[in-house]
Amino acid sequence: MSEIPQHNDLFSLNINDNGMAILDIFMHKEPTNLFSIEFIQAYLETASKVLLNNDVNGLIITSSHRDFMAGADLRFIANPPEDKKELFDNLILAHEQFRALEKQVKPIVSVINGTALGGGYELCLTAHYRIALDDPHIKIGLPETKLGLLPGGGGTQRLSYLIGIPKSVTYILKGTEFRPKQALEEGLVNALCATKEKGIQQAEDWILQTKKAVQPWDDRSYRIPGGGLMSKSGFETMVGGIGNLRKKTHGHYPGVTYAMACIHDGMQLPIDRGLEVEARYFIKAFYSKEAQNIIKTVFFGINEANKGKDKTESTKYTVKKLGVLGAGMMGAGIAYVSAKAGMNVILKDIDTERAEKGKAYSSKLLDKKKMKGYITEDEKQSFLSRIIATDQVEAIKGADLIIEAVYENPNLKNKVTKESEPMLSAEKVFASNTSTIPISQLAKSSTRPANFIGIHFFSPVDKMPLVEIIVGKETSPSTINAAIDYVLAIKKTPIVVNDSPGFFTSRVFSTYTREGALMLQEGVDPVVIENVAKNIGMPVGPLAVTDEVSLSLCVDVMESTADLDDPTTQKLYQMYKKISTDLGRHGKRVHKGFYDYGSGKQKQIWKGLYDLYPTSNDTFDIDDISKRFLCIMALESYRCLDEGVLRSEMDGNIGSILGFGFPPYTGGVFSYIDYIGKEVFIETCDRLANQYGDRFSIPASLRD
Repeated sequence: MSEIPQHNDLFSLNINDNGMAILDIFMHKEPTNLFSIEFIQAYLETASKVLLNNDVNGLIITSSHRDFMAGADLRFIANPPEDKKELFDNLILAHEQFRALEKQVKPIVSVINGTALGGGYELCLTAHYRIALDDPHIKIGLPETKLGLLPGGGGTQRLSYLIGIPKSVTYILKGTEFRPKQALEEGLVNALCATKEKGIQQAEDWILQTKKAVQPWDDRSYRIPGGGLMSKSGFETMVGGIGNLRKKTHGHYPGVTYAMACIHDGMQLPIDRGLEVEARYFIKAFYSKEAQNIIKTVFFGINEANKGKDKTESTKYTVKKLGVLGAGMMGAGIAYVSAKAGMNVILKDIDTERAEKGKAYSSKLLDKKKMKGYITEDEKQSFLSRIIATDQVEAIKGADLIIEAVYENPNLKNKVTKESEPMLSAEKVFASNTSTIPISQLAKSSTRPANFIGIHFFSPVDKMPLVEIIVGKETSPSTINAAIDYVLAIKKTPIVVNDSPGFFTSRVFSTYTREGALMLQEGVDPVVIENVAKNIGMPVGPLAVTDEVSLSLCVDVMESTADLDDPTTQKLYQMYKKISTDLGRHGKRVHKGFYDYGSGKQKQIWKGLYDLYPTSNDTFDIDDISKRFLCIMALESYRCLDEGVLRSEMDGNIGSILGFGFPPYTGGVFSYIDYIGKEVFIETCDRLANQYGDRFSIPASLRD
């Protein structure tokens, strides 16, 4: 046994009196355990040696870190080696070595006492038996497709054998993450345990009972649940899945396409050949631009933002009591996420009825959680006790932070600021949840503009992950830090931008909705406008999202902030005013706008649009429409960076993906320029400027 390392920076190995080799993973130099090349090599070497020892009956794998294993080391994935062939050969070698461990007769059991995702769960799949700690905070699954990748450690093959093709296709393509009880029900684990120690004891008992272990894929009598690829369920899954995949991804996410191909091709072959198929497809996904874009922004960029990268002070600003002014949709949502974070919330409106209605929003969300078994009635009531609905401004006294979330009207916002700011002590912070009005303008109504800041939430607040923090001309660094700390406390992702009409997100996203409306005026079929927008990866078409915002609000905003002397803006203003003011089609809230929203029926484009704006098939090209949407948003984002509204390209990438759904496969608005190539981007914008106007003109700094 002297040849086997007992302790290192990756794991410790101990052999007890029952002949159980317990490998306890603890990567001392990392914040969590990672499925890294270094770990894989050390684990394979150690496990193969220890299982050859005659005194060892079996191997138990567990963890002493905060997670069992959170997944692959994305630092390596984000910097792929140039030699693809060498990486492929190393992957195949690792598969062969894991297969050698599987085929030796001594049982291997994984005791999953923390989150096991991606490569971490694939390590568990190479064990003969899996026991998970019954802790609802633990997540188990293969989420690689969310990063543009696919499971590359055997996951596509082993999971398909284990739970059947229909389930594995669904869970791998969606990147589904399960809680332990769900994982047991779905067959991802074999048993649950109450504690890590009891899990190890259960593992020992299973090893002593089993003695000789055989993986399902090595058992000739084993039948895949639901049948193999040529069964009815397997065939229907593949035929239906290919169509659904194309419908949802529009071919922009090669990782999910390759993952499905792995299952389709691999399940027709012996396991070893199937693993080779997976390795080849993994290399393809690994080196794709889409995966690198997603990893750069969705993983590294967002993680840095979630660590408070924009803070300039180490001190932490704690919000114990929060005042929320306005109990409408936004205010109610802010109250919910803040109370969820443990804060006491004073939700104020002009009367108690409206304030209570805002509180009821939290009650409805909690009822859904209760129905799913996530919380108890006592937990619901405890949550609601942290929200006090009131019409009395004095109730806010002593708050650490006030967030104004009233209607988007400068006069109203100024009024509530003057009324409520005296409730704050001198060092506390006042924030406005405005989406368009300059913060420096609103700060004029404050007696302490250094403590005044914008905290812009997105609707629905409980689901949208981004918060845009807007810095006014006089906002102090300590106020910025306080806003960041609050946003991190409610588990949202902050980006910090400088003041400007519309800031970053609203300003850029408005170019998307404006472009859709302009196309409609030009004679492009509204169905084509919406479908092309979704085909490029936008979550909602520009006309539908305008309905959700409301056309009447568009009119109000344009009247108060827009340059109506600009011919293009005037055209849009007349369009919104005609449909909203003249025809009473204000949008989704009144069940009619660009769309008709019949009771219980799927929304449909309003047929009257064809009379107002007759369709001309000669006026559009599908590729042109796609480019107009993507280029106008990227171009306006660059202008925001050029003008100093944005502080970094990464903030723009994060804000565009999380704030208004810019296609993640591009990596965000700035990565999109690199994605298609800067020269191509400039050439495209020059052509669009000649055809459609100066809004596509390239700033000199970008051209240079």
